[in-house]
Amino acid sequence: MRNTAVPVLFLIFNRPENTQRLFDSIRVHQPEYLFIAADGPRPDVLTDEALCALTRNIVTKIDWKCELKTLFRPQNLGCKNAVSDAINWFFDHVEEGIILEDDCLPDNTFFSFCSELLERFRNNGQVMSISGSNLLGKSGDEHSPSYFRAHGGIWGWATWKRAWKRYDIGMKAWPEKATQTQIRQAIGSQEWFNTYYTMFESAHNNTLDTWDIQWFYSILINDGIAINPSVNLVKNIGFESGTHMNSVDNPIAVLPAFSMSFPLKHPEELPLDEAYLENLYLALNPPTKRGRSLIRRLINLWRNKR
Repeated sequence: MRNTAVPVLFLIFNRPENTQRLFDSIRVHQPEYLFIAADGPRPDVLTDEALCALTRNIVTKIDWKCELKTLFRPQNLGCKNAVSDAINWFFDHVEEGIILEDDCLPDNTFFSFCSELLERFRNNGQVMSISGSNLLGKSGDEHSPSYFRAHGGIWGWATWKRAWKRYDIGMKAWPEKATQTQIRQAIGSQEWFNTYYTMFESAHNNTLDTWDIQWFYSILINDGIAINPSVNLVKNIGFESGTHMNSVDNPIAVLPAFSMSFPLKHPEELPLDEAYLENLYLALNPPTKRGRSLIRRLINLWRNKR
């Protein structure tokens, strides 16, 4: 079941404790091809230089046979450019692979889940992203993936070079009404479109230093499909450092990772899981918190990535 031949990109920065936990998880999987990219220290943060050096030292201690490539930036590019450029670099070398940031701790079955779906949908141009996240924790048959427009998530994920080629970091067509209509129809939910609208505006206007909103946008404008597991396979440990919102603001801060059951059950077609999206919206925006909008809480999440 385990396929160690799938390349893995590990994105690190200045969090040695998180990096050690992720590196230990990767060591258990022992990928044959490991790519490690690190953003450089911020010039205005005195502790960054030492923390970045300590973090990079952790990932030099590879004790299994693998082909290693590194991209260690001497200067800080920021979240948006550091991550997107690292993924560009990754796909300069490989056709498909798994991507993990330093705050995304996967269950061991995450790697098998991604590997199987990367192979299955390798030549299906509509499928653009495979996520390890299920923000409800569990939903549906534990053997079955779910299929969505855009909502796949990037806390542990996988994709193909042919899909990443469609990534539009500048979101060039976003201001056009026709583009917004297309995206609204692709999402299929006015509530979710309203949520995405504010985030897309912020990303397009460069008021958010992020790369992932542009990825969701790229999936939507290409009529793409993202895949989620029926159980959450990745725990986001970034909340534990206090740089993100706490669990009162965001229930996914305490969401654990579970194990996927195999063999996976694949449908003959790709049915969109509308029930998941409806339930997720309600979970993230319950009546007791309607005064504090989902949009504002999600924007805060992106703003506090570092």
